[in-house]
Amino acid sequence: MRSNGHAHPQVEREALRLRGRKISGQLKAIDRMLEEDRDCAEILTQLISARKGIKSLSEKLIQSHAHNCIERAANRSDSKKKLRELLVVLERYVE
Repeated sequence: MRSNGHAHPQVEREALRLRGRKISGQLKAIDRMLEEDRDCAEILTQLISARKGIKSLSEKLIQSHAHNCIERAANRSDSKKKLRELLVVLERYVE
């Protein structure tokens, strides 16, 4: 277990990181498209793809947090604390 209380499986962490790198690549491509003054519809299409990627990564991370951090917390008190923290974050997520 890590010092921050997280114990995500290595395979899962790598999959999440890969998704993050793909999103980063999309955002860099969007920046290049803006610099090149590309067609607005093309740029918007890439923005939509990046937004979907962020949404997908967020959903996977929420699932991972619920399973690895809340369900597998050291004790009931820690589990409740982590659940409360997640609910605060989710309020901001759905805004």
